[in-house]
Amino acid sequence: MSKFYIVATPIGNMGDITLRAIETLKSVDLILCEDTRETKKILDKYAINTPTMSYHAKSKLSKVDKIFELLEEGKNLALVSDAGTPGISDPGTMLVSQIRARTTLAQNTEVIPIPGASAVITALSVSGLPTHEFTFLGFLPHKKGRETLFKEIASSERTMVFYESPHRILKTLESLIKFCPNKKVCIARELTKIYEEFKTGTPVEVLEYLIKNPEKQRGEFTVIVS
Repeated sequence: MSKFYIVATPIGNMGDITLRAIETLKSVDLILCEDTRETKKILDKYAINTPTMSYHAKSKLSKVDKIFELLEEGKNLALVSDAGTPGISDPGTMLVSQIRARTTLAQNTEVIPIPGASAVITALSVSGLPTHEFTFLGFLPHKKGRETLFKEIASSERTMVFYESPHRILKTLESLIKFCPNKKVCIARELTKIYEEFKTGTPVEVLEYLIKNPEKQRGEFTVIVS
């Protein structure tokens, strides 16, 4: 039986990789990477010499067929994303779904999670906002359905979490001001990296902070609304 490992990698700080993840990446026959150049940084740091192959949202069907072929041959593969846990707002979900959908392949392939870093959980753990119930929205749509989601955030009694890019964070806060001005917001920026930062307040307070400090608008954001 072949093994297909879903391996979480650091979201910033290279030290945030588990011993089990290192052992797994060393032991498999091939590592599937969102971007082989990004993964190489981790492999070099931990002296992992396993061959790599790119797999991402735009990969051709021929590459997926190659992955299935390797699994059918009994090869053990690992899937990693550029950062965090594969399959969470990541095309890895589609690959796992396809493996499970193919009866013969599913019977002969063990899909094994190797847990580790996740921006969602990392941000929630230090936000100070309620975490007993939360909904994760992934990346918000740029246009279609965006306003509907903000209305859902406004009416929700659960904590809502989503990812946002530095190019859209101000616009997102403006939408939060429009739809839920009195809710509490925590933005987590550059998680586990040297410029890691958390800012909590109303949408207006957080927006004013970012406008006054434009250098704080850089990096990837995890946004928590309660």
